[in-house]
Amino acid sequence: MKRLYLKVGDKVRHLKYFSWGIGEVVEEKHSDLPGGFCFVRIAFQDGDERSFINDLNNELCCYYTGIKLIDEHNIWKT
Repeated sequence: MKRLYLKVGDKVRHLKYFSWGIGEVVEEKHSDLPGGFCFVRIAFQDGDERSFINDLNNELCCYYTGIKLIDEHNIWKT
């Protein structure tokens, strides 16, 4: 069973790449095949869109690589 981290509309920041700015999840893709990947596409303020794995059960999930949600209690919010 996949455990998804992000959904369309979520605002995020990368903990290492501050120059990217704030990003917004603009697309989710899910594989119906067993063992298939789940991806999100994030549009960042620097004008680039980047894709990340979105399954918390995968060690390469965007959460583990530095993508963090921004919410009303987050110090990274600008």
